[in-house]
Amino acid sequence: MLNQTAHAENVRLHGALVAEPCVITPGGESMILDFGTVIDKDLYVHQRTRGQPFDIRLTGCDANLGKTVKVTFSGAESLHLAGMLAIDGKGIAIGMETPAGQKLPLNKPGEGIRLVNGSNTLTMVAFVQGEPVAIANKTIERGPFSAIATFRLDYE
Repeated sequence: MLNQTAHAENVRLHGALVAEPCVITPGGESMILDFGTVIDKDLYVHQRTRGQPFDIRLTGCDANLGKTVKVTFSGAESLHLAGMLAIDGKGIAIGMETPAGQKLPLNKPGEGIRLVNGSNTLTMVAFVQGEPVAIANKTIERGPFSAIATFRLDYE
């Protein structure tokens, strides 16, 4: 019995090792934001809910590697409310903004946020808003709703 082994040098592995200015706090890569009960009559009167804050926590930040960070939220955009996260068939969408009320449009980077050495907390606010036609016709559909957005951090 002859034992033959073939050798080839056709597997090449490569990558890049980089230094990131910050690390997302363990467990902070994924979060759930529960709006609880949203009353349709409130949307008909006020068009949107109050904002619900959420945080992206960063640790080990080195401002020498990146002085600012821009957050981009990506997801399916509403056909009726530009820059907001779609909730298909419900007559509503989810918007995001800064605590000061500056809109954070979907699929576009926000303004740069200055980093300090050590820990940083990026606070955003999410809200539910009724689509204009659904509000005018009082056709917001009741029931559970959900959406998924992905966030990306770009350092400069």
